[in-house]
Amino acid sequence: MAYYKLTKENEIATIWMDQPGSEVNTLSVKMLDDFSALLDKIESDNEIKAAVLISKKDNCFIAGADIKDFVAIEDSEKIEQLSRDGNQILLRLSKLKKPVIAAINGACLGGGLEVAMACHYRIASTDKKTVFGLPEMKLGLLPGGGGTQRLVKLTNLRYALDALLTGKNIYPFSAKKAGLIDSLVHKEGLYQAALQVAANPIKRKAKKVGLVDKALNTKVGRNYVLKKARETVIRKTRGNYPAPLKILDCVETGLEHGLAAGLEAEAIGFGELHASAASKNLIGLFLAMQENKKLKTNTKTTQINSLSMIGAGFMGAGITEVSIKNGYDVILKDLTNEGLASALKTIWSDFSKMVKKKAMGAVERDRLMAKVKTTTDDNDLNASDLVIEAVFEDIDLKQRILADIEKRCKKSTVFASNTSSLPLADIAAKATNPQNIVGMHYFSPVPKMPLLELIVTDKTSKRAQQLATNVGIKQGKTVVVVKDGPGFYTTRVLSALTHEAIKVLHDGARIEDIDAAMKDWGFPVGPLALMDEVGIDVGAHIARGALGDMFVQRGIEQDDTVQKLADAKLYGRKVGKGFYEYPKKGRKKVNTAIYRYFGGEERKDMAKADIQHRIGLIFVNECILCLEEGILFSANDGDLAAILGLGFPPFTGGPFSYVDGVGADQVLSLLQGLEEAHGNRFAPAPMLTQYAKKGQAFIQ
Repeated sequence: MAYYKLTKENEIATIWMDQPGSEVNTLSVKMLDDFSALLDKIESDNEIKAAVLISKKDNCFIAGADIKDFVAIEDSEKIEQLSRDGNQILLRLSKLKKPVIAAINGACLGGGLEVAMACHYRIASTDKKTVFGLPEMKLGLLPGGGGTQRLVKLTNLRYALDALLTGKNIYPFSAKKAGLIDSLVHKEGLYQAALQVAANPIKRKAKKVGLVDKALNTKVGRNYVLKKARETVIRKTRGNYPAPLKILDCVETGLEHGLAAGLEAEAIGFGELHASAASKNLIGLFLAMQENKKLKTNTKTTQINSLSMIGAGFMGAGITEVSIKNGYDVILKDLTNEGLASALKTIWSDFSKMVKKKAMGAVERDRLMAKVKTTTDDNDLNASDLVIEAVFEDIDLKQRILADIEKRCKKSTVFASNTSSLPLADIAAKATNPQNIVGMHYFSPVPKMPLLELIVTDKTSKRAQQLATNVGIKQGKTVVVVKDGPGFYTTRVLSALTHEAIKVLHDGARIEDIDAAMKDWGFPVGPLALMDEVGIDVGAHIARGALGDMFVQRGIEQDDTVQKLADAKLYGRKVGKGFYEYPKKGRKKVNTAIYRYFGGEERKDMAKADIQHRIGLIFVNECILCLEEGILFSANDGDLAAILGLGFPPFTGGPFSYVDGVGADQVLSLLQGLEEAHGNRFAPAPMLTQYAKKGQAFIQ
């Protein structure tokens, strides 16, 4: 299979990249070997004076390395050598005496950007699909093809570190301004513009360097930036992610000892990270997310072009935003025009921020906004194929809305409730067509959170489930299907975690110690800070419902402290006071007055490991119970949903991968000790006991 086709015209060679049988081009061992042979041809052909590197794919230059190809290599020494060999090929490309112009349209990520940076000139399209980035750190890796070296040289140290340590997307105008890209052109003129540059090589103008970057472009300045970056990385990763520090090591080595030393540091670091558990788990998470997209089908009966949204609050606005951004027309219905106006303002503001960053054009923003039809008239929903409601968590209200939709809409209309805790069977209790009812639990803020928890009952039809799945995936979400029950999966396991955090607080721990311990364990936010963000009143409302009843039936004593906090209007961030105080200016601080609900202000030291085991393992145990009871259809689903929806430490691979990594017997032993010390809420799930005895893994 040929990855490249070489054509020649007027002393200019064009290298057409077109990976057979794939929608994208990816880097693989075979592709690099072919590329090396291609350089031989260009170098030895005296008729060729310059070359253009371009893709035949519509929306992709090179999307990065083939991860499956990478995972198949188990020996980390081979991975180290692969990086070394790849760097030699790209070094050869960069030193080629015949200029090579990279003509970039679409995704240019990871190894793809490293190839482009090794070329002598980079011209890119302004198309909305064109995006650059080095996202390797998200996989627990570092760029192994010169990315830590060339990005610094092409842009500047601050810009490069930001890109390398976040793995964020870089859009064309930002790339051009920073010096990563030499020129921009409309998609249709890309090839001709590249040929023109190849025929008449442009002398680069010296980069304008600001006063700050001039100051930082000294040894003292560089050392200061690297020191601050290292401090930030340690503070944010809390020692759980080795990749960012390795990236900093490579950058520093290159700046201190030159390109060759920097590339060698990359190869060694690449091999070391490949062997790390964090990288294996993060790559597993990435592959699971890719596999999840295969849930989508193209069956005509489950494909729709428009949907209706009831409720124009924060969640309704967010669901509308991701829907129109991904191709749907939306009828947005609310009781008042003021509510509708507020939702439109929110969406317009989000899109305008993208326009300001030149990640979206103003015309595109206006086109997308035109896809929303707002209304206060119920009759405008009559022709809907899918109606999503995002109203307050009140069973009577949701039942009334459902009854009205069933009266006015088609018999085939699918009704989706964006409920976070109410059992779907209760919402559908009086339904005429229960087969059409699903739960679509989005997470806040909807445009940023990647998970959609799709809830089904025994009566939900395959058509309704598939239609909702297709919509979620098109909205850009990872869809995890779960069975109906109190709190479903995510709210149920999160409630177990926050309930235990309250218990630990009652036992005398400090608020800041609890949150710090769980952040050290790998959660992005501590449980008490999270309750403030979600709303303590929301937590109290959930605890009063079916979920609280379920815990009581299991013999787990429910604490009424959260309800007392809600009664005292200590709702959290939205009112400026909860477990923390949120001043209008300055950082949040612990609200010590709240301790009067937890036995007084006198607090005691509690071992960090004790806090982590109590809060972390009660969460993990509840996840296993959900699998045992059939709420989850697979352990893989449980891992995905816990990480993407609740921030469970990604480097562990998820709660089930965590058990496999630590050992089911070890987790069982810890839970048994906790049960003995603190009561039956820590009683190990029977499935855990069974797996521990058999030495069986949850993730196969």
